[in-house]
Amino acid sequence: MNVFKSSRFLELLLVFGGLTNLAIALSSLAIPRLLGWREELQAVRPLTRSLFWTYAGYTFGIHLWFAAVSIFAAKSLAAGGTLATFISGFIALYWAVRVVAQFTWYDRSAAGERLLFRLGEAAYVTAFAAMALIYGFTAVQGIMR
Repeated sequence: MNVFKSSRFLELLLVFGGLTNLAIALSSLAIPRLLGWREELQAVRPLTRSLFWTYAGYTFGIHLWFAAVSIFAAKSLAAGGTLATFISGFIALYWAVRVVAQFTWYDRSAAGERLLFRLGEAAYVTAFAAMALIYGFTAVQGIMR
């Protein structure tokens, strides 16, 4: 039997993806301080500032949900089926778009020549790409079943 098609392999891959989502969520808590969001957001209207923090909270919650469903429902996701395939496909698309956004929409000049920022960006982009591949692979397996 091909190890890459085994349900156990997919489960382990999904748990790894879940732990990666969790690491991104938790490490993102430092980003507002590192990028000086509070100071930057003083220049915008209060409604815009509130919306920004709301969307940041939604993003954090989505990452925690991706982590929880991947860790605690890895077996169900690996088993395939319509819902599992749609969930895996959505998570894959989410992270693939995030990789594209990093290089097309984001102003990366804030990092400058700061080594910590460059290493952080490399780690994040590697994690984003890995998750696009993990969940994409899982979705394809679900389609092929």
